[in-house]
Amino acid sequence: MPLRYHERTVPFTGDPLEALTRVAESSGPGDFVVYEGCDSWSLGCGALAEITLDRSGARSTVAGRTAGVLPPDGDPLEAVRHLLAALPVRGWRAYGWSAFELAYLKDGKSDGVGDERLLHLMVPKAEIRIARRQAALRAAEPAVLDALYTALLDALRAEGSPRRRAPTPADVRGTGAREYKRAVALAVEHIRARRFDKVVLSRTVPVPHPVDFTATYLAGRRANTPARSFLLRLDGVRSAGFSPEVVVCVGPDGTVMSQPLAGTRARTDDPAENDRLRAELISDPKEVYEHAISVRTACEELSQVCAETSVAVEEFMRVRERGSVQHLGSKVTGRLAGGRGAWDVFGAVFPAVTASGIPKTPANSWIHAGEDRARGLYGGAVLTVDEDGALDAALVLRAVYQRGGRTWLQAGAGIVGDSRPDREFEETCEKLDSVARFLVRAEPGTDDATARPGAADAAS
Repeated sequence: MPLRYHERTVPFTGDPLEALTRVAESSGPGDFVVYEGCDSWSLGCGALAEITLDRSGARSTVAGRTAGVLPPDGDPLEAVRHLLAALPVRGWRAYGWSAFELAYLKDGKSDGVGDERLLHLMVPKAEIRIARRQAALRAAEPAVLDALYTALLDALRAEGSPRRRAPTPADVRGTGAREYKRAVALAVEHIRARRFDKVVLSRTVPVPHPVDFTATYLAGRRANTPARSFLLRLDGVRSAGFSPEVVVCVGPDGTVMSQPLAGTRARTDDPAENDRLRAELISDPKEVYEHAISVRTACEELSQVCAETSVAVEEFMRVRERGSVQHLGSKVTGRLAGGRGAWDVFGAVFPAVTASGIPKTPANSWIHAGEDRARGLYGGAVLTVDEDGALDAALVLRAVYQRGGRTWLQAGAGIVGDSRPDREFEETCEKLDSVARFLVRAEPGTDDATARPGAADAAS
């Protein structure tokens, strides 16, 4: 007998950011994902079913019991699609994340993957979706639905009341400058030797105090202007992020959209200075070149899975303001080809060209060899996927991460032949400031306060 959700729809006139974070906080110690999509917000709490993937294969569980296992042979994303389709749940939406290292397994290079989990999707026991001034509540059990409704009402009543203490910013310029500049210079040599055209190199910054992730998300989201945002606690991973771009969005009607961003300048509190930096950005040959080859790659990738002649650049090289930075951004669209689905599109574009490089295979190999630890969630995706074929995947950048008791920030820059190490290091600092300025110290005695400060020994 298929599992079906109990549902209730109510008018909603509050602040989705405030309401959903309060409900998530009240849900207890279990897993949850808050996801800000396109003109909508959603929250999934607790696992009714789960899909996980690592180099040993894909697995599904329902109500804590193993429901399916597929070996690592073939396309791992097809295995994920198959297990999702076999779930005994009707009308499901899955929330979760994929690690950057999924790229290696997807390309048949399992030697680039350790024992870490590469993808984790959760079909929630309880869910709230907010759009068009309505809140749709769903739960696997009537009693859980009633409790969810009560939690939402409590959150609305508490709206506007004080939440947390002021942020404690992290220093993003005092760590790793020499090493990063050296890596950039070496990458430029390889690019000029035509081993690849572009590579995105990242660096990590340790957070020297435990972080209150919910308060950080609230403070950072109010100050940032992301394409997507998320707050999650899933599979031992905690993260709050303000994604500057969409890896890919696939509608249930087969429409496809991707938003490559490449080319960066700072964004300050001085409008005149922002205008100067904007003019510099759109006229800098290095930035324009980096952006143009990224858009070209996005078009080529979507053309593999979209109907012939449907791929188009609807917006090209517009300046997008994203918190502490401004980017050159474009919008690439298409329509699914016959027999293709959302996971085909995700597989074609993942990892995002703006977090990996061009061509991707040699650039990813350089990242694997040159960075001192697995990226994990950084450069991967936080995503929602629906039974009706819709998929929305946010690129995980501008985020704070916690795993294995350690908390860190991470940012990178796109390196091309004309890159200068000093400028690329400064670009990582500008990006890190989108999060580093809003880190709220965890209060003593909370779960967040148990994390050890320091860099990520295992960022996967």
